[in-house]
Amino acid sequence: MKRFVVNPIHKKSKIHKEIYGHFSEHLGRCIYEGVYVGENSSIPNVNGMRCDVVNALKAMKIPVLRWPGGCFADEYHWKDGIGPKESRKKMINTHWGGVVEDNSFGTHEFMELCDQLGCEPYVNMNVGSGTVQEMSEWVEYLTFNGVSPMADLRAKNGHPDPWNVKFIGVGNENWGCGGNMTLEFYAHQYRNYATYCRSYDRKNPLFKIACGANADDYSWTEGVMKTLDGTNNGYAPLYNGLSLHYYTVPRVWRDKGPATGFPIEEYYSTLNHTLHMEELVSRHSDIMNQYDPEKKVGMIVDEWGTWYNVEPGTNPGFLYQQNSMRDAMVASVNLDIFNKHSDRVRMANIAQLANVLQSVVLTEGEKMLLTPTYYVFKMFAMHQESTLIDSFIETDEIGTDECKVPQLYESASISDDGTINLSVTNLSATDEAEVETILVETKVNQVEAEILTGPWNAFNTFENPETVKSAPFTDYTITEKGLTFKLPPCSVVALRLS
Repeated sequence: MKRFVVNPIHKKSKIHKEIYGHFSEHLGRCIYEGVYVGENSSIPNVNGMRCDVVNALKAMKIPVLRWPGGCFADEYHWKDGIGPKESRKKMINTHWGGVVEDNSFGTHEFMELCDQLGCEPYVNMNVGSGTVQEMSEWVEYLTFNGVSPMADLRAKNGHPDPWNVKFIGVGNENWGCGGNMTLEFYAHQYRNYATYCRSYDRKNPLFKIACGANADDYSWTEGVMKTLDGTNNGYAPLYNGLSLHYYTVPRVWRDKGPATGFPIEEYYSTLNHTLHMEELVSRHSDIMNQYDPEKKVGMIVDEWGTWYNVEPGTNPGFLYQQNSMRDAMVASVNLDIFNKHSDRVRMANIAQLANVLQSVVLTEGEKMLLTPTYYVFKMFAMHQESTLIDSFIETDEIGTDECKVPQLYESASISDDGTINLSVTNLSATDEAEVETILVETKVNQVEAEILTGPWNAFNTFENPETVKSAPFTDYTITEKGLTFKLPPCSVVALRLS
């Protein structure tokens, strides 16, 4: 039996709800068919947004949604997506599949979606092919409450009042698809662009996010932090967040491996690669600490998740992949990592919301299914806005000779009402785990618990949409020290103790 020691007395950092964020790009069937079907669709919708998807995401307590990209953001010109839909410009989505983008889903539609979801909007601006004026006018259009050309245009398009938009991304992957910029060039571009992203409500200033590193490019973080160190626009910092992107692949980029039908060796190689996130967050944090020891600048992991070969017969540019229990393990491990680094990680956004990469929902016409990843996010919602507490778990190394991983992974938090939240994952594909939880100076009276488990390669289909789903967890015993419980192979459990 492995000991799991939890100290509720030692409170650490706040786990911001935005760590459990999501990402929606004009890519494949994420927006169109995934969340938006149009007002005239036979699929039940409210103002064009799918009722089944919206209701599922609300139940999952989605806190923040990033849009419109991604690589698409740096070729997106926002004025093409406002006004009467019949007169909006059409364009070719050159990044993703070469299909026609008709711009029927634009600023007003995105804000409508966020309003239905009850989540924060995170708008990513165009630096790669845009202009300072274009970005400045979009911020004005979104947020200015007064008399101005963009406020008048917004009212003309049916929304007199400004929206409450806090999170603004100034460019995306500008080291790559966002312009192939050097870090020096981007950092100076950022200073210029961000200056004109004005916070019109000084009591509620914008949270501006600079483009950060691709995985382990530590020199990018160093260079941007050094260039932006100490900059401000007179009353607020010029930047509040720095992004980080890292995708988990089981093989190599040119042949990532399939999303289903993979051997057990690739199950463990995927988990081994996803655990690299711990090193990335730690080392980038160390660099940020040199310039920002008070941790005022948040790390924004706004693209993460698994990336496999597309499903056979689908458009390679649509990045459509299935989602198995392997992905649920990836989600639980990463969320635990973000929890444990919540002193620096301010937001994270899994890629992507629907029908693209590691999605929480998949759709096919009128059908929708919830993926194993969905259930992890729903179970872990207990951590949102809670406070990280000290914890440690004993574990063994498992896996293959080439790819070792710890069998058990965890994080712990405490809610404002004193409820203790524990998430524990058994990464072993074959072996169960017995855990003795020891709570320091705390007595357990009641337990609410939920589990997600199944064969390591199991997944849901439209024919069998509930092969994998969460269920109440009862295999525990309350003890004088805390509680003991037994985890089946390939499982994650969420426990709420009071």
